[in-house]
Amino acid sequence: MAIEPHGPLSGVRVVEFAVAVQGPLAGGFLADMGADVIKVEPPGGDGNRWHTGVNWPLPKETPGAQFLSVSHGKRSISVDIHSDVGREVMHRLIDRTDIFLSNFREPSLERMGMGYEALSARNPRLVYAIANGFGHRGPDRDKRMTDQFAQSRSGISSVTGDPGSATVIPGAVIGDTGGAMGLALGIMTALAARELHGIGQKVQTSSYGIMVWMQAWEINHSSVTGTTLRRDGPHHPNVPGIVGLYDTADGGAFCVGINSGESWREFCDFGGIPEVGADPQWDSYDKRSPTTNFAHAETANELRPHVARAMRNRTSAEWEQFFDAHQEDIMYQRVLDYDDVLHDPQALENGYIVEKDVPGVGKRPMVGNPMQFNKTPAVAQPWYSALGQHTAEIMGELGFSADEIATIEAQKSPGQPMSRRGRERAR
Repeated sequence: MAIEPHGPLSGVRVVEFAVAVQGPLAGGFLADMGADVIKVEPPGGDGNRWHTGVNWPLPKETPGAQFLSVSHGKRSISVDIHSDVGREVMHRLIDRTDIFLSNFREPSLERMGMGYEALSARNPRLVYAIANGFGHRGPDRDKRMTDQFAQSRSGISSVTGDPGSATVIPGAVIGDTGGAMGLALGIMTALAARELHGIGQKVQTSSYGIMVWMQAWEINHSSVTGTTLRRDGPHHPNVPGIVGLYDTADGGAFCVGINSGESWREFCDFGGIPEVGADPQWDSYDKRSPTTNFAHAETANELRPHVARAMRNRTSAEWEQFFDAHQEDIMYQRVLDYDDVLHDPQALENGYIVEKDVPGVGKRPMVGNPMQFNKTPAVAQPWYSALGQHTAEIMGELGFSADEIATIEAQKSPGQPMSRRGRERAR
């Protein structure tokens, strides 16, 4: 029997009460999977709507890129949850939903009547999913966090950048985005458990926890060897040898790894360092990129400046042509910037970049969804909701009267986003 081409989570309802990236991006992923995600916003809207970032000369009605990146494909309801009608809206939503998703701190949720005990009492099958900064136990369980602070605590800055240089962090919010994927994975696991065992439950994760988990190899290596890894510039700190990033003559860069001896010698000849290719101390792959015999590690690392010199002797186009002709023996990838990624044929073909209709701007290439299913295809949702756009629709579905809907609609006040202090309390 053929399966209808709806997303794998078609029929699942999610109530998202979240701000910033970690929580809303998890909700955006679930929306791409076909879930009906209802984003609950205060009357002034999620402050993320108005967070523009640098160089944002766009129309006033265009939400910030952070909001656009996490809030696609969701219905928006705007209510004051501190009012009697607002609380009733939340209660009816919870009674009819599968998943409650938040990244507000638990004490804040409990004060608002949306703690786990209160909501699970109303709906025992509810998957109650919550993410925070540093974990839900321990002395820092309620400590405020944004992405860079989770990154800083996770150890990733200690292995990022050049030796002896100023401490740096990665240039993307990988703590928040990793936390979002971890939260979504936890939600999916809890949904499966509910189908198998008939029970709802609380799911907890954190940006810090996910950042530690993402570095399991590096952190565990430090544990079992007693050797703490340190930053190694354009190379992985736990991978000796030549694999790494190298600049070209015209300002481009490639990640390069060379397998066979023949290709190694041809690389050296092409890059103008034939004497290095003929040197017996590097005449085998294990001597150039040791993976088992680490007695060669120091000698292998001495190759790096020679490879860097060779790469700088040719342009990016010349190296691309050379690598294409040797791709069976040489692993390589040109280093792209974000403009390159937006137009990368591989990203477009796989739906990693898709066209979306951005309010006030029109159609633009935007990040899609990395998951693919052959019978229940996931679709990167191309649309965005205005603040409270679906308030009346959702309240009608919940059985509210026209007068009650009018009362809630009157509370909306676009342009009055949640205060900075309110956003901080969430984290």
